[in-house]
Amino acid sequence: MKVLVTGGTGYIGSHTAVELINSGYEVVIIDNLSNSEASVAERIARITGESPALYIGDVLDEALLDRIFSEHRIEAVIHFAALKSVPDSMANPLLYYHNNVSGTLSLCRAMQRHGVKNIVFSSSATVYGISDDKPIREDAPLSPKNVYGNTKLMMETVLSDLYRSDPGWNVTLLRYFNPIGAHESGLIGEVPAGVPGNLMPYITQVAAGLRPHLNITGTDYDTPDGTGVRDYIHVVDLARGHVKALEKSRGLGIYNLGTGRGYSVREIVRAFEEATGVKIPCVEAPRRPGDLACYFADPSKANEELGWKAEKSLREMCLDSWRFAKQYYGKA
Repeated sequence: MKVLVTGGTGYIGSHTAVELINSGYEVVIIDNLSNSEASVAERIARITGESPALYIGDVLDEALLDRIFSEHRIEAVIHFAALKSVPDSMANPLLYYHNNVSGTLSLCRAMQRHGVKNIVFSSSATVYGISDDKPIREDAPLSPKNVYGNTKLMMETVLSDLYRSDPGWNVTLLRYFNPIGAHESGLIGEVPAGVPGNLMPYITQVAAGLRPHLNITGTDYDTPDGTGVRDYIHVVDLARGHVKALEKSRGLGIYNLGTGRGYSVREIVRAFEEATGVKIPCVEAPRRPGDLACYFADPSKANEELGWKAEKSLREMCLDSWRFAKQYYGKA
């Protein structure tokens, strides 16, 4: 089967491309390189021995999408392409709605024209907003508290309505929590553009000497140590969840992908220091707009229906993140 991976040179997309190829799929990638590099496709080839076809462009470009679907017999799409920073989304809402929601509409129209009705969508736990349920199940109320989460929920709505209008579609919505880690080869990992918006790449940049300290944004949350609590999952486990969804999900499927365990910012910093032996200087800073105090997944539905379970430890997440960062930033 040939699979189109939108945003396939990005952090999660590249790891999913590796797992797809290792599972026997042919991979075609479209990416506008806004938060990645074309060389990632070469690194995917070094890991797997297979070179994915790479198209540099945007899912908003329907002519390019038509060309891709005409040149390849695509049977399924895994859709990652989106802007993803919570703080940036609060500052630039129109950009996020246009890129994320309009991009999904463009992709779905192209799929419809070419008779491709199988899509796995990269959603987010931010669609839940503030939930009293801990851990969070898929039937928890949906009430995003930031623009990024709003765009993800809108994209879910588009895809769900598409399925309801035509049950010939297979639509899988994967709500995942906080991916960290990197491929064990150290060849691919998370490389944010500009100041990192996610915790682990910020930590690794501090460890590599690129930044003087880690800003802990918010130390007055109602959590055991006052810092935000998240469900951190190894990106390779997450990537394997997409392959499982492609293989097993039918109709309209909604699944949380997480570990079921929450860690605070301070716990992640300590885990990184213990795993790597590198000290991370920290400075307390105000909360960021749109951030939540605590959320972590109930992944039991994915465990039972997809046969998927997160397997990698927090120590592995820290070590793999640091191995990639050392190679990428020339600190090895």
